[in-house]
Amino acid sequence: MVNPLPNANVQSEAVSISSDTGDVQHFIDGAFVSSASGATMENIDPATGQVYGSIAAGAQAEVDRAVEAANRAFSIWSKMAPADRSSRLLRLADLIDTNLESLARAESVDTGKPIALARAVDIPRAASNLRYFANAVLHHHSEAYEHQQGASRALSYTLRQPRGVAGTISPWNLPLYLFTWKVAPALATGNTVVAKPSEVTPVTAHRLAALSLEADIPPGVFNIVHGRGDEAGAAIVAHPQIPTITFTGGTATGKHIAATAAPMFKRLALELGGKNPTLVFADCDFETTVSGATRAAFANQGQICLCGSRLLIERSIFEKFTDAFVDRVQSLRQGDPLEESTQQGAVVSLAHQRKVLNAIDVARQEGGTILCGGEAAPAPNDRCRTGYFVKPTVITGLDEHCRTNREEIFGPVVTLMPFDDTDHAIRLANATDYGLAASIWTNNLKRAHHLADRVQAGIIWINCWLVRDLRVPFGGMKQSGVGREGGAEALHFFTEPKSVCLSLDE
Repeated sequence: MVNPLPNANVQSEAVSISSDTGDVQHFIDGAFVSSASGATMENIDPATGQVYGSIAAGAQAEVDRAVEAANRAFSIWSKMAPADRSSRLLRLADLIDTNLESLARAESVDTGKPIALARAVDIPRAASNLRYFANAVLHHHSEAYEHQQGASRALSYTLRQPRGVAGTISPWNLPLYLFTWKVAPALATGNTVVAKPSEVTPVTAHRLAALSLEADIPPGVFNIVHGRGDEAGAAIVAHPQIPTITFTGGTATGKHIAATAAPMFKRLALELGGKNPTLVFADCDFETTVSGATRAAFANQGQICLCGSRLLIERSIFEKFTDAFVDRVQSLRQGDPLEESTQQGAVVSLAHQRKVLNAIDVARQEGGTILCGGEAAPAPNDRCRTGYFVKPTVITGLDEHCRTNREEIFGPVVTLMPFDDTDHAIRLANATDYGLAASIWTNNLKRAHHLADRVQAGIIWINCWLVRDLRVPFGGMKQSGVGREGGAEALHFFTEPKSVCLSLDE
C-alpha cells in the first residue's frame, strides 16, 4: 500500500457507475470537484438530441490545480517499483471488465454508437490497453555496451526515467478506448497525468476516475479536467509544468498545438486525421472483400480515423463490386443505439451531422452521383425522433482532385473510384495530404508487399482492417500526425533517456 500524499483530498465514497446519468465533474487530487467558476456544459445524447447531464467546464484554474496535484504525486509514483504500479493498473483493467455492461451502455448513450460495438470493442480494448502497458513496463529493457578506447575500458548504459506530468488530450469517437491508450503508458512508466477527454463524450472517463480510487491509484497521480478545447485543452498544452503532450484529433487543432508546444520544447505526439484508401484488386476474395470494405467504411458510423473512406477498385470488377457493395451498405441496420441488432447508430452531435450533410452537398456540387444514402436518416423509433442520424452514403463519379476525395469527412460517407493497374492504384492512394492507414485486398502476395512499400501510410492492412497488435507502432505520415504510439514507441515517448558511462579501469 502506498502512503497517501500529504494534504490529499480523497473522496470517501466512489461514484457509482451503474447509473445512466450524464453528470460529470473534474477529478483532481483524488476527489471529484466542480469548476471554481461554477461553469458547466450540457451533455447531450446524440440518439435523442436531449440533454441528459451536466459537465463541469474547466479552464486555467482547474488545470493549475491538477498540475499542482500531479507534481506532488510524481515524487511518490515515479519512485514506486514498476511491479507496484503495474499491479494497480492491472486492478483497474479488472474493474473495467467487471463493469463492462454499464460502461458499454454509458459509451453508447454518450456517443450514439451501437451498444453491441461498445460492448465488443471499445470497453474491452480499454482494459487491454491498461493490461498491455502494465505488463510491458515489467519487461522493457535498456541498452548496455562495453567498449574500449586505447587501454581504457568502459561500460555505457541507458536509463529511461519518467518525464513528469503528461498532458493527454483524447477525442470523442472512441472515448474510453483512446483515453486509456494515452493514460496507460504514461502511468505505467511512472509519469503522472492531467487528462482531458472530449467535452462531447466525457462520461466513461469520469467513471474510470471512480474506478481508479478502487484500484488504489494514489491521489494526484491521475487527474481529469473536463472542458472545451480552447479553454481546458489550451491550458494543458501551454502549461509550463507539463513537458509531455499527446493529442488525438483534427489536423487543424494539431497544427495549433504544435505551434504552442514547439517554442516551449515540449515532447509532442499528434495522431491526426486520415483520408484512407481501400484498394480492391480483381483477384481478391470477393465476398470477404465486400464485407471487409463495408466494415472499414462504416464502422462507428465512419467516425474512426482509420476508416477506409476512399474505395479504389480495379476497373475490370468495378461495376460488379459497386453493385455488391451498395447492396451490402443498404442492408446495414440503422437504429436505436441501445438495441442489440443496430449496426449504424447516430453521429456524435448536431454540429457533426450538419458537417457530414454539408460534405455530401459538396460532393453533389462537384458532380458526384449518390448511389445510396445522401441524407439524414429517419428516426428509428419514438425515443430517437430528434436524434442525429445520417444514412450510410456511397458516392461515385468523382476524381482524386476534388474536395470530397481530399478532405476528411469523418462520417458514414465513402467514395468509389476505378483504377487501371497497380501504378494507377498507388497514385490514387497517395493523392491526399494524409497518410494514416490503408487496406489492400489481393491474393497476389508479391503485389501486396509492393503496395505496402509504396503506399504512403503509417499503417497497412492486407486482406483485413483494424486488426491491431498493441506491440507495433501506431501513427501516420504527412498531415496525419507526428510521432508514434503503441509498444516500445509509447514507453520511449513517456520516458527521458539518460546515457551513463562508467569507467572499468582499475
